[in-house]
Amino acid sequence: MEYGFFGLLVLVADIFAIYNVLSSSASTLSKIVWTIVILALPVLGFVAWLIFGPRSRSGARI
Repeated sequence: MEYGFFGLLVLVADIFAIYNVLSSSASTLSKIVWTIVILALPVLGFVAWLIFGPRSRSGARI
């Protein structure tokens, strides 16, 4: 059961990250690359996005 809950948290975090990537003012290529990284490496991709990812339009983060 704990793996299911962890998986759900990862899914929600990744959806949040992808939404923020797609709504950022970054270039289209950058958006595509970040989306692929987040989908291919769900946990590492999310952490990398938190540290290095493009900012949203308002510049606000979590």
